[in-house]
Amino acid sequence: MFEVSDVVAYGTNGVCTITEITTKRIDKTNIEYYVLSPKAATTAKVFVPTHNENLVGKMRAILTKEQANELLNNIPKEKPEWISNKNQRFETFKNIIAEGDCAELLKLIRTLRLHERYQFKRGKRLHMSDERFLKEAEKMVLGEFAYVLNVTTDDVLNNILN
Repeated sequence: MFEVSDVVAYGTNGVCTITEITTKRIDKTNIEYYVLSPKAATTAKVFVPTHNENLVGKMRAILTKEQANELLNNIPKEKPEWISNKNQRFETFKNIIAEGDCAELLKLIRTLRLHERYQFKRGKRLHMSDERFLKEAEKMVLGEFAYVLNVTTDDVLNNILN
């Protein structure tokens, strides 16, 4: 169970602070919610029903500085293999996003950013679905790593790519 003032990672909302735990009455039923304030959006509020295991399961304590550094230091530096089959790539990337595993998300960002560079050199862009997966993966982890390590998201991205 999370507490008020805990800092958590929550899916594509990234780093959030639990500002309160409140109860709202909906259709004669009282439902308890975590109220999250995403660090990236100062006026946004996210309500997560405390009894919904699926949604609460997407909340996790943020990484420690040591965990973040270890993950960044263990990203494979060789050029990742590109999945040329668009449908297979879509399914693979969708599963990585759904799982939310930081190590896999870092690899996904590296893969897509390097492919983006390759496409740019050829005068092309990323496929629209690849671009969407890249933005989602970056929203999920760059802010958390920047917050934990007290650096900018650009610093984290440079670390992933170099």
